Amino acid sequence: MRIVLGFDDSPHAVAALKWIVRNEKPAETQVTIVSAVRTPVTAYAEVYAPAVPYPTELIEEVTRHHEELCKRAQDELHRAGFSTSVKVLPGDPREALVETARTEKADLLIVGSHGRTGLPKLVLGSVASHVVAHAPCDVLVVKKLA
Repeated sequence: MRIVLGFDDSPHAVAALKWIVRNEKPAETQVTIVSAVRTPVTAYAEVYAPAVPYPTELIEEVTRHHEELCKRAQDELHRAGFSTSVKVLPGDPREALVETARTEKADLLIVGSHGRTGLPKLVLGSVASHVVAHAPCDVLVVKKLA
């Protein structure tokens, strides 16, 4: 079985990781941990303001942070007996997850859900909603209960 796990620093992603660890899977299960580093968007107060590139050092620091998060998740999955790989990708997490599920020929894509509704969901979007609609495989959305 091939599983893709969407992972970030949220408690919802940790809940998805814990779900994998506590549920039995076939011995040959491969888990690919995917974390996406969004390209920051800068806003300008005036139309004629020149574009200012985002500091490369900051993007590198955020990427290292995502790599460390994934390494911890990978260690936990190894302790539970899973074979793993990690992908820290630039860009939108929705597209990174769907594309990884496609290229890895995943059987299951697992994400945590913030459970946003209404205006916050409309403004912030929903990774879970996007992958449910676009993934080429089954999707499991794990909710972190309070």
